Order: sequence, then C-alpha cells, then structure tokens
Amino acid sequence: MKILVTGGAGYIGSHAVRRLLQYNYKVVVYDNLVNGHKESLPAEAELVVGDLNDKEKLDKLFKEHEFDAVMHFAGFIEVGESMKNPAKYYKNNVVNTLNLLEAMVNNNVKKIIFSSTAALFGYPDEIPIKEETKKEPVNVYGRTKLMTEQMLKDFDAAYGLKFIALRYFNASGADFGIGEDHNPETHLIPIILQVAMGKRKAIKIFGTDYLTKDGTCIRDYIHVTDLINAHVLALKKLLSANESNYYNLGNGNGYSVKEIIEAAREITSHPIPAIKSKRRSGDPAVLVADSTKIQKELGWKPKYDLKAIIKSAWEWHKNNPSGFEENIN
Repeated sequence: MKILVTGGAGYIGSHAVRRLLQYNYKVVVYDNLVNGHKESLPAEAELVVGDLNDKEKLDKLFKEHEFDAVMHFAGFIEVGESMKNPAKYYKNNVVNTLNLLEAMVNNNVKKIIFSSTAALFGYPDEIPIKEETKKEPVNVYGRTKLMTEQMLKDFDAAYGLKFIALRYFNASGADFGIGEDHNPETHLIPIILQVAMGKRKAIKIFGTDYLTKDGTCIRDYIHVTDLINAHVLALKKLLSANESNYYNLGNGNGYSVKEIIEAAREITSHPIPAIKSKRRSGDPAVLVADSTKIQKELGWKPKYDLKAIIKSAWEWHKNNPSGFEENIN
C-alpha cells in the first residue's frame, strides 16, 4: 500500500516515514521543508518538495500516485507564535488542510490520519483528559486543530472521507538515528539538553506558583516511538474498519518541569542551572492524558518512561550537536 505523508520531513513525520517503511508501506513525502529536514529521510522514501497552498501541484501529486491513505503532519505547532501571528496559523493549519482534503476527495482518496493536539482542551475541567472532555482551546494553535477536526467530521458526513484524529500530548525522544531539530527550539526537553551541551546558560522555569506538587506545570510526555506506533495501529484500523475516530495519546503520567530538569541532570551529569520566570499566558497547570480508549480499541501501550525519553534524546543530541547539518541515513 502507498501512503502520502505530509510534513514527513519534520520531527514526528520523519519517524513515521521510517516506521511505515519497516512495515513495507510505500511512502511519498510532501513537504515544503520550511521546518522539515530532507536529511532526516531515508532513500526509500520519495520526497516531493511542495506546499499545501499549491492546489495544482497537490492535484498532480494525487493523479500521479494511487494513495491508499494520507498521514497529515504538516501543521505549524508553536503556541506563542500562533498568538502573535494568527494569520500564518489559520492559512497553514486550516486553509491548507482544506486544500489537502479537497484534493483527496477529488481523487477518491478517503482515509486520513490527522496529527491533532491536546491544546484543543484548553484548561481542562477534568484530569486525566478523556476524548470527550470539553474542548475550549485558549490559543490560536489549539483553535486551528479543533477547526480541522470539525472539517474532518463534516467531510466524513458529506463525502465519506474517514479519519482518525490522534491528539498528542508532549512528544519527545529520538529513534532511527534521527531526532528533534527545530530552529528556534521551543520544546522543553531539547532546550534543557541544549543547556547540558553548553548552548544555553540556563533553563527558564515559567511559573513556580501553580497548584501542583512542586509549583511547576505538569505535562504528559510520550516517546516519539510510542507515538508513531499508535499511528501505524490507527492506519491499520482505518484501512480495515473504515470508521472515523478520535484518540488521546499520552503516557498517562504527569511530570513537573522540575522533575524533568532533575531527570536530565541525572542522565547528562550536568548541573543544568534553572532560572525562575513569570508564568506564560495560556499555560494550564496540568495536562495529562487518559489513553484508555486507544489501549482498549487498538491494543496500543506506551513502552517508554520519562528517563528513557530523555536518554534517547540526549544520545541523539550528543551525536548530532549541529542537528541535521550532516546527512543522516
């Protein structure tokens, strides 16, 4: 079977490409390389450089290939940037996804795995967060993902396009000899590891007065390998059952910012200085997933704990201090 992976040269997408190839799927990557790295892709994956705003190129792509399904990772993900530049996020995450869905329907490709987010829950009214928990995103990024989920639901009702939306909590770690390389980096674990590597002087802790066990925010971290394994299970389910669905993806365990820093100190043997800073707007105190549904329905089970996540990320960053400047295959 042949799968189109949009945003497949990005952090999570490139891991998905390699796992799909292991399962003998044929893979075509469509990526504009704004945030992706062609060096993260193996030779077996065909890369088409293009943007989802190019309707003509999209239609040509679908006509040249007989895709069985799409995995859609091509979204902008930075919360802070989404609040400063909402137009960028609505254009890419909503309008460009609409272009993709129209191209799919026009070319009779009716199955998609969508990279969604825990950000659509906003300040959740229950912990752990279930699929049915009220969705009131507090930032533009979360709103664009919620809009896309609604589009998928409407396309299912009108055109029979079936989807599975996977709502990520905090993806981290590294596998397949590739890792996380954003510029600028905004994710907590790689920023902490940049301190250990001497690229930053200290890590900032945004808020130490939350009503949590140590006053810092608590988040649910999931190894990128566990995340991708869930995508493959979701794809198999979608291809066989042809039913739309939603699943939360997390470890089910919450770790505070201080706990993550302490774990990184132990693994890297570096003091990793920390500086207390003011809270950031839009940061809920606790975000932890209830992943019972995907475990029961698809047999998915996360294998990696926080230390395993940090260890894998640390190994990659040590071996690739300049990220993807050198070709990795």
